Amino acid sequence: MDGLLSLVIPVYNEVASLDPLLGELDVAVAELGVPSEVVFVDDGSTDGSFAEMERLAADRDDVRIVKLRRNFGKSAALAYGFAAVRGAVVVTLDGDRQDDPREIGKLVAVLDDGYDLVSGWKQGRQDPASKTLPSRFFNWTVRRTTGIQLHDFNCGFKAYRREVVDAVVVYGELHRYIPVVAAQQGFRVGEVRVAHRRRTAGQSKFGWQRFARGYLDLLTVLFLGRYHSRPQHLFGGLGSLLFLAGFLVAGYLMVEKLAFGHALSDRPLLLLAVLFMIVGVQLVSLGLLSELIVNSRARSGPDPAWIARVVEPGEARDDIARAIETVEASAEAEPVAVAPPDRAPA
Repeated sequence: MDGLLSLVIPVYNEVASLDPLLGELDVAVAELGVPSEVVFVDDGSTDGSFAEMERLAADRDDVRIVKLRRNFGKSAALAYGFAAVRGAVVVTLDGDRQDDPREIGKLVAVLDDGYDLVSGWKQGRQDPASKTLPSRFFNWTVRRTTGIQLHDFNCGFKAYRREVVDAVVVYGELHRYIPVVAAQQGFRVGEVRVAHRRRTAGQSKFGWQRFARGYLDLLTVLFLGRYHSRPQHLFGGLGSLLFLAGFLVAGYLMVEKLAFGHALSDRPLLLLAVLFMIVGVQLVSLGLLSELIVNSRARSGPDPAWIARVVEPGEARDDIARAIETVEASAEAEPVAVAPPDRAPA
């Protein structure tokens, strides 16, 4: 890789892990031989983590600290960390030392193969079954609904090109769906197996309530990915189906009334027909209002995050020439046996 490597580490009450973690990061980055920076994001810690970060950063010019006013959650911590980075490549890992910094090189190497985001897939996971079993079901559900074949969406150990962190908007609790959002925007997403270590200090932030919130966030991600620029296709489609169903039921009841003289005052089906038509009109109206919002946003111009590259006049010719030179240089070089990488790209 070329350029600066930024390491973003969200921290919440991990005071005992910070010093050894920073030492491991120094060793790992030194092996890569690239300039780097460490961005700690203190997400409202109350155990002295911020003071420890200040102590560690006191004699260094490669450590930056972002302190949030209170605990806003991991998504907010990552968002502020992404806003603070200066590197061309960004790696995120948790502050509890369960992610092994020696695996950073493996993640970055996959980026060099042409991927834009590489997510870790924890191997030999050092967590109790009460955490791993729900996680497996969650990952299976996300794979089936999104079509993105990753095995560990919620792994915090990821590598990004700068373009990805600039384009992806992370808020609420959408951090676990960053690969999904990136893929929806056209970025190439891959996966690599990484080691996982047992927690040696601090307390786990795991809670069952995050799974309930996670599935609600999945609905949000699916909706934004498929209908954020055409909401009427969803609301208008459902509304039209409901209105048509109500209209057909009402027509059937009218035939019964006019042709056979059946009373309608005691028919619940009449209320259902009216309900379907009213809800159908409301959904179509909601779709129209959503289209007004989308239209207003579109007037500011196309989203630059969707542009992968603009080729100026003459650049295509230069790219072809460089590609030919690369192929010729490769042909002249002696063949080298390369072991297959231990990864599973999406």
